[in-house]
Amino acid sequence: MSSQPTFVLVHGAFANSFSFAPLQAELGLLGHRSVAVDLPGHGFGATFTRAYQAPQDPEGLATAPGAIKGVTLADNAAHLIGVLERAKRNGPVILVSHSRGGATATAAANARPDLIDRIVYVSAWCPVALDVGDYYAEPEMAEVDAASLALAAAGNPAELGLLRVNFRTADPAALTAFRAAFLADGTDEEFLAFLNTFQPDENLDVGTSADRAQAATWGTIPKTYVRLADDASMPLALQDRLIREGDELTPDNPYDVRTLPGSHLKWLVDPAPAARLLGELADLTVPSARP
Repeated sequence: MSSQPTFVLVHGAFANSFSFAPLQAELGLLGHRSVAVDLPGHGFGATFTRAYQAPQDPEGLATAPGAIKGVTLADNAAHLIGVLERAKRNGPVILVSHSRGGATATAAANARPDLIDRIVYVSAWCPVALDVGDYYAEPEMAEVDAASLALAAAGNPAELGLLRVNFRTADPAALTAFRAAFLADGTDEEFLAFLNTFQPDENLDVGTSADRAQAATWGTIPKTYVRLADDASMPLALQDRLIREGDELTPDNPYDVRTLPGSHLKWLVDPAPAARLLGELADLTVPSARP
């Protein structure tokens, strides 16, 4: 068994393992191994209906079934745990999550803390005091345009059993809102390139109070929170609240807090600083002594 950690990378909503390709390249060039996970219904498991192709068929897009229908947070966590089990056979594991992927990482850590030597949240959800959806009504999220995705929504989520967004829209208002939310500090070319890696469908389930961080399990894992200083999707105030709540839950095991400049996606478009930061965390990681 190697003493070299494996980074297991978990994507956010509407994203997939493809998002991590530039970061994995930087990690590899620094001598680190990594695996990017596609959660169920993502990556090559996603649905890209012909109605999504140009010329688009709005009516067809609004009604076409999607493979992600019915996928739950428990399904995501079970899939991730399977990856963690395989990675752990080779040595220490550093679990890195971004955005909504943090909810899956937290659920997996609640269930199998023995598989994780460090858990890293990059502007990611780690619910402690509230369920994920309830944080949107809190003051820290007051300036977030939670309805921006609705500008390009396709179909009725209740009827489809999933969230569907037409990221291939040409609507200027929707594109402006997406850029402000995700990559305001990127070029037009970077923004459109990243937008075209997104998939149209996402599952509805973000968990319940049972999926919040648990002190007896999640709380035993060394943890790092990487703040993204210019994030408009998860403002610094919310990131800091999640850090504070996590520290209050496990005061003897507080977050190691780091900060990177940039928006919600900039760390993946310009990944060298993030790769160096993760490399520093690898140097801190040793085979777990926890049971």
